[in-house]
Parts: sequence; structure tokens; C-alpha cells
Amino acid sequence: MVADGADWPDTGRAVGEAVARGRASMGIVSCTTGTGVAMAANKVPGVRAALCTDAYTARGAREWNDANVLALGLRLTSPAIAREMVEAFLSTAFDPEEAPLVARVETAVRGRERTKRSERSPGDP
Repeated sequence: MVADGADWPDTGRAVGEAVARGRASMGIVSCTTGTGVAMAANKVPGVRAALCTDAYTARGAREWNDANVLALGLRLTSPAIAREMVEAFLSTAFDPEEAPLVARVETAVRGRERTKRSERSPGDP
């Protein structure tokens, strides 16, 4: 749980870390557009946050992409649509036949991280 008034980068990271460390099986994050908080959550290794706009995309994020964090944009999402998205996300199981594609995404992410580390100069943080 993240305290009221927390900044979206902190919220995304905190929820992502809770999911990645197994303190939560799934997470839900939100900010004005949903984009920033999804990006912050996705910086945590093992997190697959999906910015969704309706129940169909929330269901697909779980079923086809094994998303473990749902990101919502609050400015354009009505309470009724948000409720539908949350229910779809939480009630949909991952389709194991999609596992090879999800694994390829994870491999690509790890490769990108290795490339970024190798491109740093010796004095870079």
C-alpha cells in the first residue's frame, strides 16, 4: 500500500517492488494519464505493468502478456470503466501457451539492460 499524496514515481516503484518481491501477486497503480506510473513500475525487474484503457485491454494484458501490474489513467477513466478493468484484470488467468513470447520479451529486456551497463563509462554511476 502506498500513502496518499505519494508521487507517482515512488508509487510505481513501491508497487512494482511489492509484486517483484512476492509481497503481492498483482498490483494496481494510477496517475493522471497512467503512463508515468506504468513506466516507473516497469523499471523494477520482474514487473510487467500494462497501461489499459478498458476491460478488453486489461483482460488481454493478463491473458496474453502475463501482466502483473495494471496501470490506470485517472483523467479519462470513469469509475465504472475503472471497476470493469480491475475486475477483468484480477479475474483473468495467464494463458500458458503465451509463455514462450513472454519469455522472449524478458530476454530482450535483460539484453537491453546488459547493453546499457556495458555502454557506461568507468566513472558513470
